[in-house]
Amino acid sequence: MRGRAHDNKDSPLASRNELSDFLADVERRAFKQALFAVRDEHVALDIVQDAMLRLAEKYGAKPVAELPPLFQRILQNAIRDFFRRQKVRSLWVTLLSSLAPRRDDDEADPLETLETAAGPSNQRGPELALEQSQLLDLIEREIRKLPARQREAFLLRYWEELDVAETAAVMGCSEGSVKTHCSRAAHALATALKARGIEL
Repeated sequence: MRGRAHDNKDSPLASRNELSDFLADVERRAFKQALFAVRDEHVALDIVQDAMLRLAEKYGAKPVAELPPLFQRILQNAIRDFFRRQKVRSLWVTLLSSLAPRRDDDEADPLETLETAAGPSNQRGPELALEQSQLLDLIEREIRKLPARQREAFLLRYWEELDVAETAAVMGCSEGSVKTHCSRAAHALATALKARGIEL
């Protein structure tokens, strides 16, 4: 009886069952939405599950009517985060792969020689995705070891995606110096990875 009285209590907040029902109802549509965006079933499933978990953890007590827009915002942010990570990962891996040991032109900006595709290949499997993720973690650790000016130039160019002129303005140096810093940083990263047995 006490439970029934509680059930009849008028409350605008979502109950646990209502939250579960909402997630069950939205899961299939969300998966298709994510799949259209990322074109990888494993990645799409991970994105949807993360979005559902985030909704339940942070907004589970919100009114039922607020759940659909909240979930959509979380889902879209998760998809954008995925593409940002993939873009940076692909760029850095391609950048380091493009460096030839024979290149001694410090003023060359490696980014200018790369083909900047709209996005990375969406056909990579989960094993390759894991390998790329581990490589990115290693690259980020090595970036922290770079001299300050090299690190600043590299991150402004390849993370913030500023062009050479914009980077030079931020750093208060010449465009040639930006290219030199970027080239030396990229060579240092490639050398550090090679020393760990990683051939890109």
